[in-house]
Amino acid sequence: MDSANLSRLLLPIRSVDHVHGPEDAPYTLVEYGDYECPDCGRLYVVLRDLQQDIASRLRIVFRQYPLSGIHRHAQQAAEAGEAAGAQGKFWEMHNLLFERQQALRTKDLICYAEELALDVERFRDELENKKYSDRVRADFLAGVQNGVYGTPGLFLNGVRYDGEWGKESLRSLLLNERDS
Repeated sequence: MDSANLSRLLLPIRSVDHVHGPEDAPYTLVEYGDYECPDCGRLYVVLRDLQQDIASRLRIVFRQYPLSGIHRHAQQAAEAGEAAGAQGKFWEMHNLLFERQQALRTKDLICYAEELALDVERFRDELENKKYSDRVRADFLAGVQNGVYGTPGLFLNGVRYDGEWGKESLRSLLLNERDS
């Protein structure tokens, strides 16, 4: 695969992706992220604030990219996100996982499931049996194929984005550039 292909998002947005924001938004940001990654945690705050400020211009897609060799709880946290998603609460769990990055042990994840009023027994069973490990692995492998080697791995409108991702940098990009 040549380097030009590594700069484009190879896997288009799918019905199974976790998408937040309007489908007709001029900007779609695909993030390959890790719930235990400090940079992903900082980006989460930036994107949360941007979506509140300019919701009509930004659609966010989150794909799992747990760096479990570095982050001990990342894989199970990713699976917890998927288990919550299976009960219609992906984004609520996603938010809790980033807002409480220092508490991602199994007992913490169970508490979050209770807080979100999930079917806790189902959630616990799915975590114990690693029901969503294949789903998480598929996202991870798609990221690898796209040349993602660290987190956050970002693609803006289908093109790898390696620019600044601070709030003001992204805000300026999304508000001042012409829509493509």
